[in-house]
Amino acid sequence: VNGSEIELHVHLDGAIRVQTILDVAKRRGISLPATTAEELKEKIIIHEPATLTKFLEKFEEYMHVIAGDKDAIKRIAYEFVEDKAKEGVIYVEVRYSPHFLADCDVGKPIPWNQTEGDLSPDEVVRLVNEGLREGERAFNIKARSILCCMRHMPSWSIEVVELCKKYRNDGVVAIDLAGDESMNLEANPEHRTAYEEAVRCGIHRTVHAGEVGPASVVKEAVEVLKAERVGHGYNTLQDPALYRKLLEQNMHFEMCPVSSKLTGACDSDFTQHPIITFRKDKANYSLNTDDPLIFNSNLLLDYSVVHQHMGFTEEEFKRLVRSNAKKHAEYEPLRLHHVWKARSATVF
Repeated sequence: VNGSEIELHVHLDGAIRVQTILDVAKRRGISLPATTAEELKEKIIIHEPATLTKFLEKFEEYMHVIAGDKDAIKRIAYEFVEDKAKEGVIYVEVRYSPHFLADCDVGKPIPWNQTEGDLSPDEVVRLVNEGLREGERAFNIKARSILCCMRHMPSWSIEVVELCKKYRNDGVVAIDLAGDESMNLEANPEHRTAYEEAVRCGIHRTVHAGEVGPASVVKEAVEVLKAERVGHGYNTLQDPALYRKLLEQNMHFEMCPVSSKLTGACDSDFTQHPIITFRKDKANYSLNTDDPLIFNSNLLLDYSVVHQHMGFTEEEFKRLVRSNAKKHAEYEPLRLHHVWKARSATVF
């Protein structure tokens, strides 16, 4: 890691500071099963390989503290930018579900057992944008966001694409489909309708696929949903023809080494990781943290893992991080938006 990193797959609600959760809980009068940051951290983080479903359950430990609170949402966005700047990141795309942070206009039941309030998904996006912008100014990096549809909540997807359209010139650069692939293999018709609208309006598209689901989910992502990037995508290798096709298309894969072990997406032996095949084939991919709070990780750890266990060399790191990304100040405003097909690190 050389201080000019680009991170493309990291979840805002999976990158919150533990101390912030404690502070907000105290202010809001919410009791937690821990009184210190260390105690709470131990309840949240995953130490050993589990399943994607078990990993997703970890959000229930703390999301009820942050969701529905305007000050907290803006704060976590600002602090996220500060934390990424400290990791040497100069451009980051952070993703989240606006509905999971809202407490009204989301249908019933309201996420995280909240009582109904006045914070809508639209207002959530506005607050996150404000926090990211303030962080950009303070820490001199570029931060953009991706809005997530959720596989198990198709009724939200149309609003998500409409929010992408509304805020496309205010920091939102793409739409995503996230959630538990293992329980929702095929995209619901409402997800497909949302992605059709994204294509029609020129909204960039990424999809979580092939993380724990089969290669068929990746095929659907690129052929039906018209994804321009694939989140994770490890199981693409199960379908050699599809893999070759996507290599030829220069499809970008957002890979998360530490995450893939702890969610059980890949073999816990890093020396057998699918990323090794992608590296050997000079595929178009990036290395990312995914959910650093829950994995107790940072970008340096992911880079260290692939260096120590997967044979990555300095030359490969240089290929991944574009050679001209020396420092943020050399970029013209929004220049990155126009070069999102760059081979070494596709950006939206």
